[in-house]
Amino acid sequence: MLIPSIDLRGGRVVQLVQGRRLALAFDDVFSWVEQFQGFRRVQLIDLDGALATGTNETLVRQICGRLSCRVGGGVRDIARARQWLEAGATEVIVGSALFGSAGVELRFADALAAEVGPDRVIAAIDSSGGKVVVRGWQEQTAIGPEDAARQLEPYCGEFLYTHVDTEGMMGGIDMAAVRRVRAATTRRVSAAGGITTSREVDELDALGIDAVVGMAIYTGRMTLPASQPR
Repeated sequence: MLIPSIDLRGGRVVQLVQGRRLALAFDDVFSWVEQFQGFRRVQLIDLDGALATGTNETLVRQICGRLSCRVGGGVRDIARARQWLEAGATEVIVGSALFGSAGVELRFADALAAEVGPDRVIAAIDSSGGKVVVRGWQEQTAIGPEDAARQLEPYCGEFLYTHVDTEGMMGGIDMAAVRRVRAATTRRVSAAGGITTSREVDELDALGIDAVVGMAIYTGRMTLPASQPR
């Protein structure tokens, strides 16, 4: 399944290369919302929340009222997770808060799952150089993505694996890395990070993996399907 991604920063839809360099920005947020109306799942990320530079809460609430969105960005505590769910998110995407200097923060993962239900938690595993990265992809941990998936499996209903090394590069995702994460868990998996062609989406779908796509859509490299299966 193709999952379009909407990344918000400063009230605009943006696309970044590897989470750092601004590549594209669009002021008309709702023109994209309209284009994604037919999709069963849309990914909505508050980048300002993720980087602790602000929030796009009003926009998130408005978009969740029009699309079926999984929402992430700055979910560092249970209160924030509940806030996004109450705003209309179908699930919350949680990343940095699940990891500490010693590895996976199992106590927080357990508390979050107990509060909102593991089926409403998507654990974000962002990988660069073969290790999980956190804090807006600025800090590398000592844990690998497959080990992270194995430890977090009891506390979430899905994993979002982002291959940061290829994110926004328009050169394709590292399929071997995605397959390793897929093999490490029985939970649903979606993948992001440089997915550029419909062929990649189909290849991931054959593995039972959803494809989260941003840059290829916004640059017109990938044509959106006329409809999505229900």
